Amino acid sequence: MSTPGPAASPVFLAPPHPAAAGGPTGVVWALRDGARDLDANLVRLGPGAGIGDHTDTALGVLLVVVSGTGELRTPDAAQVLAPGSVAWLPAGTVRSVRAGAEGLAYATAHRRRPPPAVRAADAGEPVCLLDRVCTECGRLAAERDARHCTRCGTRLPH
Repeated sequence: MSTPGPAASPVFLAPPHPAAAGGPTGVVWALRDGARDLDANLVRLGPGAGIGDHTDTALGVLLVVVSGTGELRTPDAAQVLAPGSVAWLPAGTVRSVRAGAEGLAYATAHRRRPPPAVRAADAGEPVCLLDRVCTECGRLAAERDARHCTRCGTRLPH
């Protein structure tokens, strides 16, 4: 009897540079293999940068801090984040993240989302607002269709 092998090849990632090293901010790595059953991202925020309140109503998210410090806020509490911190955010949890003075890098993982049934333009606000976070200064654009950061003028990632 043979043991079934993996459906896709493993993916390895070199350790990230600390967020304070002046590297990019926002999503700096994501699983892209179409055969995966997991979504995962590495998010890097510069010093003091943050991602405002957001939620995923369908999926829970695991967050693991890789480097730096910061704060995770939910309606119930504010938690200090440091390397090795792990947070489980059940579906429907409203949360925000803010980097500390040296920046913050963290990984997120959740089940893969099914393909959208409607076009994103018709669906209202996206589940994740990272496409509206400036890669230079970390500011979150208030307008859904913003193309450039209102603080520093950098083109937004979407």
